[in-house]
Amino acid sequence: MAQDNEYIRYEEEFITIPRGLELFTCRWLPKNKEPKALIFLCHGYGVECSIYMKETGTRLAKAGYAVYGLDNEGHGKSSGLQGYVPSFNALVDDCSNYFMSICERQENKMKQRFLLGESMGGAMVLLLHRKEPTFWNGAILVAPMCKIADEMKPHPLVVSVLTKLSNIIPKWKIVPTQDIIDVAFKNPEKREEIRSNPYCYKGKPRVKTAVELLLASLDIEKNLHQVSLPFLIVHGGDDIVTDPSVSKLLYESALSKDKTFKLYPGMWHGLTSGEPPENIELVFADIVAWLDERAPIGDSRSEIEQKSKHDAHFSEMQGKKMLEDAQQIEVPR
Repeated sequence: MAQDNEYIRYEEEFITIPRGLELFTCRWLPKNKEPKALIFLCHGYGVECSIYMKETGTRLAKAGYAVYGLDNEGHGKSSGLQGYVPSFNALVDDCSNYFMSICERQENKMKQRFLLGESMGGAMVLLLHRKEPTFWNGAILVAPMCKIADEMKPHPLVVSVLTKLSNIIPKWKIVPTQDIIDVAFKNPEKREEIRSNPYCYKGKPRVKTAVELLLASLDIEKNLHQVSLPFLIVHGGDDIVTDPSVSKLLYESALSKDKTFKLYPGMWHGLTSGEPPENIELVFADIVAWLDERAPIGDSRSEIEQKSKHDAHFSEMQGKKMLEDAQQIEVPR
């Protein structure tokens, strides 16, 4: 399915992966101009790309970027039991394979590549970076799930019990949790949109899912110091879903030389869609400014390509000058 408007073109497609699942993909492309760079979306737990992240895709495409999204297994319009994550690493592999297939297209080979992950998607971004440490040109982490706050971290005995249960009743929805929607999204209209969206999972976390997210968080926490790509973290100061102090820890621990941390006092978890319009404008202004400083503006060619063309032009001009100089030399009789 394709949809056009004055500024962007939106397209959808299902792909079949080696595990036999059909995964839903979508993309927002700038209309009538070459994209500045590629951006790949990693959505949060229980949500999806085409509706929940529509504003993100649309805004970034209007800013000149080609934006690609993938609904994870068990999420959105993709195959799998809704809200069920049998393997977090498998989700990361699915994203890696799809995103790289887009990057390998002839028209995209010279374009820069950025990742954008929200909440659980932030954890996926960090694991994608770990798989290919030098492949990505940068990442935007929106309220990322990259460590469990110490006061929220379950006792090792609890982790052991949950892990054993996940092998017996992996799909059961028995993990107690508060209503995340009410505490994540300040805007009542966004809350209602999520509750009425059939592609968003709103039940209790399934046992295996909870264990997979927990283990992924613990793994990432131990390896924050390995993060080396350029990144921007944006986090709400009043976020109680993912801890802003943990984002600060990532910022301080990472090896990255190019790293930025923006904390927005008074904002909640849903920075890109659940805040009042003026707050959302501020967050996206910061995201686009960060991208524009690192991606070619008005020309999608990489610096290497531009340099090679410049060098070729310089060599051509130098050759012409040498020929002219040679023609002006008087040959002795």
